[in-house]
Amino acid sequence: MSAENAGDLSPVQRASLVRAAHQAELMAKANVVGVGVGYRRVAGKQTDQVALVVMVTEKLPDWQLAEEDVIPTEIDGVPVDVQEVGRLSAQGGL
Repeated sequence: MSAENAGDLSPVQRASLVRAAHQAELMAKANVVGVGVGYRRVAGKQTDQVALVVMVTEKLPDWQLAEEDVIPTEIDGVPVDVQEVGRLSAQGGL
């Protein structure tokens, strides 16, 4: 089932379909270190709106990015929330 005809799915299921369909193209953008499904954050506070969460090392204004690296505010009807997480690194296991 595609994200376009997924009207009968829950918001989390729909966002998960969109994530699966667009993860590779989002991960190819500058500063992107992860893509997930979660709740949108506004002014540092979590809302109840399900969104595609794009994690970046540093959140920059669109004018500082190359056109191909700008992350859209919505993909296939699912809101996109860009969240700055800094640099990620693997931790050693026990």
